[in-house]
Amino acid sequence: MSDIFEDKTILLTGGTGSFGSKFIEVMLREHNPKAIRVYSRNELKQLELERRFAGNEKAQRALRFFIGDVRDKQRVSRAMNGVDFVVHAAAMKHVPICEYNPIEAMKTNIMGAESIIDAAIDNGVSKVVAISTDKAVEPANLYGATKMVSEKLFVQANSYVGTRKTRFSCVRYGNVIGSSGSVIPLFKRQAEKGEVTITDERMTRFWITLEGGVKLVTKAFEIMHGGEILVPRIPSTKITDLVDAIAPNAKRKTIGIRPGEKLHEILLTEEEARHTRRLDDTYVIEPEQPFWETKNHSQAKPLTEGFSYSSDNNDWWLNKEEIIKLLKKEGWL
Repeated sequence: MSDIFEDKTILLTGGTGSFGSKFIEVMLREHNPKAIRVYSRNELKQLELERRFAGNEKAQRALRFFIGDVRDKQRVSRAMNGVDFVVHAAAMKHVPICEYNPIEAMKTNIMGAESIIDAAIDNGVSKVVAISTDKAVEPANLYGATKMVSEKLFVQANSYVGTRKTRFSCVRYGNVIGSSGSVIPLFKRQAEKGEVTITDERMTRFWITLEGGVKLVTKAFEIMHGGEILVPRIPSTKITDLVDAIAPNAKRKTIGIRPGEKLHEILLTEEEARHTRRLDDTYVIEPEQPFWETKNHSQAKPLTEGFSYSSDNNDWWLNKEEIIKLLKKEGWL
């Protein structure tokens, strides 16, 4: 199978975040893109990322650094000139910060999505994959609500391309092990003081590695027709098992569920499952839109009636020992 990224120019928004850094690492290790344009508004993080790959000749040839905000449509369009693929990872992601700054979250997560869509169509980009979250499903907080709208914008954007070639799809997955918003660094810091705070001991969560997230994005580029939302089959954990793995000797303090927080996360609702197919280890949510052709992904299997996919009804769980093994592999233990 040929490499879809061979000699392609990729724009990576939010490129200095935890996902962006891992995406660059995987691209340089396993593929041969012509260029990766790292687009973000943090000059210090760009400098640190550039230094991280300073000794890598492939990185020196491929990496380009663009300062800019996804809210700035003109700058986004300039950065997208001559681009083949776009990975849209830029977002305001922290739930409490979005709650306290709702208009700013809307500008970045919703208006920023509009900037990406318009610039991609106007510049003739081939494929765009936007990264979403389980919090976009039946959202209980502002962050989730903005990402739900963002998903719908990217799906419906396929109606706006007309005769042009641009196609848009999304990937949606759960908590990323060790990302900037992950609870794992918090638990590690708390463990040093001997007490770990838990919002509710019944809580469950989906987990995916950074590399797993990147692999889902690369798969999306390979199989997308435009309009799909791809959801990976990933494991669940109990929050208590996670604490036992990270801080087995620490005291637990239950502090209650925070505003906008759920006991269990949902990746695929029963309503969505009616127009979803399973392709190996990936669920493909097909759009209910006139532009979609039913023959797309016809090799994938439809789901059974009444199916839904949440962190508490999952058939794949990590126990304490498996969590420890995974955290060691990811460098957190």
